[in-house]
Amino acid sequence: MQSFQLEIQVINKRLKACRPTFFFLVALILIWNSPSYAGEVQVAVASNFLNPLREIARSFQKETGDRVQIISGSTGKLFAQIVHGAPFEIFLAADQTRPALLLKRGLAVKDSAFTYAQGKIALWSPKQGKVSEDGISTLKAKRFKHLAIANPKTAPYGSAARQTLQKLGLWDSLRQRLVQGENISQTFQFVSSENADLGFVALSQILDPKNKMKGSRWLVPETYYKPINQDAVILKKAKNNSTAKAFWKYMQGGFPTDVINRYGYGPGLPGD
Repeated sequence: MQSFQLEIQVINKRLKACRPTFFFLVALILIWNSPSYAGEVQVAVASNFLNPLREIARSFQKETGDRVQIISGSTGKLFAQIVHGAPFEIFLAADQTRPALLLKRGLAVKDSAFTYAQGKIALWSPKQGKVSEDGISTLKAKRFKHLAIANPKTAPYGSAARQTLQKLGLWDSLRQRLVQGENISQTFQFVSSENADLGFVALSQILDPKNKMKGSRWLVPETYYKPINQDAVILKKAKNNSTAKAFWKYMQGGFPTDVINRYGYGPGLPGD
């Protein structure tokens, strides 16, 4: 009888020891299944806007607790991935054409498109004095081996660079000196690493706080190329995602606008 009572006491002690772990596991299960648990949105963004978006996403996550997963690339490549079923929920393009096409194809939520920023291009070199104040004399002098631009077929900033050279009558004479980046981020890397002497990059990349090589630049007049109006759109895959809709709305608020201006973009146009 005494032996049996001792066994009962041992069992009770073990149950008491396990109780904190049991309650901890129960608490975790309740948290994981709670409707207040952080949401998530997958945002595909044109590479020129990657660093500004990172700032905006950090602020959004701090305010809401919701997560923003960022996927970056050229607008053309991201568009193709969306068409082929990529699980993106918001698309921040570097043009208006691709978001409009997604709406036309029924792959984006109706009336969700808005212009979040207006891009600008600049001829830039990390070396002081390499690019003249007007830039045109630098291009005409041709005292450089390589001129970097983004792929005009897939990157709106590359298209703007080509339009600029065509307007100046230099496209044909400089084509042999061109090196093309897949997107504007790779183009910037070509120039910053001095694999290209100079290049047409996004003004936002030059003004990015992470860029310590201010060098010399010529801000291309906006009359030299078609406006780079950058549109955002909610994709159909996010129609039931409240976090996606909240982030879409957040992008039109005060803090994102401050970030956009600081990076040298022109103001966007709010959505409906």
